[in-house]
Amino acid sequence: MRKKQLIILGAGVMQGPAIRTAKSLGFEAIVVDGDPNAPCVQEADRFENIDLKDKEGVEALARSLRLHGRLAGIMTAGTDFSASVAWVAERLGLPGLPYEAALNASDKERMRSCFKRDGVPSPAFTTLSAAPDANWKAPFPFPVVVKPVDNMGARGCRRADTFEGLREAVRDALPFSRSKRIIIEEYMEGPEFSVDAIVCQGEITIAGLADRHITFPPYFIEMGHTMPADLDPETADSLLSVFKAGVRSLGVANGAAKGDVKLTPKGPMIGEIAARLSGGYMSGWTYPYASGVDVTRAAIGVAIGENPMAIAASLMPSRNWTSAERAFISIPGVVRSIEGCDAARAVPYVRDIFLRVKPGDTARFPVNNVSKAGNVIAAAPTRAEAVRAAESAARSLLARLETPNEGTTSFLENDGATGVFPPSAYTVSPEIQNHLEKLPPGIEKNMNCPYNKNVLERSAGQALSIIAFPEFETAEYTDWLGRTARESLKAIRTLTGLSLPVKRIDRAACSGMALGRGFWKALIRGGYQGAVYLIDSLMSRG
Repeated sequence: MRKKQLIILGAGVMQGPAIRTAKSLGFEAIVVDGDPNAPCVQEADRFENIDLKDKEGVEALARSLRLHGRLAGIMTAGTDFSASVAWVAERLGLPGLPYEAALNASDKERMRSCFKRDGVPSPAFTTLSAAPDANWKAPFPFPVVVKPVDNMGARGCRRADTFEGLREAVRDALPFSRSKRIIIEEYMEGPEFSVDAIVCQGEITIAGLADRHITFPPYFIEMGHTMPADLDPETADSLLSVFKAGVRSLGVANGAAKGDVKLTPKGPMIGEIAARLSGGYMSGWTYPYASGVDVTRAAIGVAIGENPMAIAASLMPSRNWTSAERAFISIPGVVRSIEGCDAARAVPYVRDIFLRVKPGDTARFPVNNVSKAGNVIAAAPTRAEAVRAAESAARSLLARLETPNEGTTSFLENDGATGVFPPSAYTVSPEIQNHLEKLPPGIEKNMNCPYNKNVLERSAGQALSIIAFPEFETAEYTDWLGRTARESLKAIRTLTGLSLPVKRIDRAACSGMALGRGFWKALIRGGYQGAVYLIDSLMSRG
């Protein structure tokens, strides 16, 4: 007997669990993606190169499969294209959402309108199709949040505190909107949480509630999440009650739902809800690790019209662990190497490492959730163990950058003052800054890194040292990932292979191969990467 077929939209990393689960259940996985080189193409039983927004093209594929009587359903996870899934399901009579409900959950203007109509707590909003002129007045006070109405992963999303900031944010967001519409929302103060749920015949079963760790304003970069959320039951119930009201308001009655909910001074408020399983490693990794539940298995069950009682049974947790996901990031530049993967994997309780960049790739400081350098996932019996493992592993991953590079040099030359984006790796006090300016310049003096051609020639063969900066070395400052200055020095030694002894010398003089003020400035601004870039630039000229 030939296998039943399941269409899965997307062949990226986030769709990997759906592809693998479908195959383990005995389905032929028919995977669709507009990118023939997507990471999970080779895992498909059959791959079709169709743009995911081409709903008619996906429908034509589904109709051709149905001719053989083996098409069981269609689904997606972690993509923007639940509307394409619903379009096909509705027209072919497959289990799934009404197309209009999927549009409600895909278009933020429609979504907010549904919430406003039904009294679901969410921010006030308005929409624009171009940057506003000088006569435009915001219908609510600053700060505001600017987003494309039809994208995900925080692409084009940022906070604006002034009218000029709003104009700039709208111009930056427009290219990320397929419909060229921007939504302006009231800013919601407070911590944020992610929710996954399976919805079967109107019954909403929660499949994960996690803390989101959002950083780097004015952007909203998720540097990780921790599952389950660290909330008392009453607060968690209030968040989930608002989320469920939002799911019903959108008309999501049969499928999956993913929501972002904020706990504001006004109470829980909906950020947004999508009619699919989450991306960001939550539904496919951290919730299964924490609970023992394969939520992707349940989502497939809904997509094929499985018995609701069987779906409900599959969602019963069998474990009470914590799973933590953490990102690691890079300053701008071209990646020369990624080191530390073995060290990261050796950390107890680490389960997965996902690298988003490889040697030769251009790295960028993240302005959305798809421009990070990679992610680490850990799972452990306790929250402290899981968080410690994920954060330690993330700090073990080290990206070395090629020299010379204009983007890296420009980043390091920016002083990273308060309000400047990207921020410096270490935010130090004025007192530390004053001590820094008193350090001798070291061998990098008069060097407009990396273009001076006469660096190090007079010092060849001598031991390379660092002029000590005890005021900073012994302080409790940490970088973006929680590294202390001493941990960054260790990372520098690991990457360069140099012993780099700290040289205790008279600060009134600098002799020999000693790195001074420029080294510490590069470290404070760009973390271990900035310091290694400086050393590599010096050595390449020496």
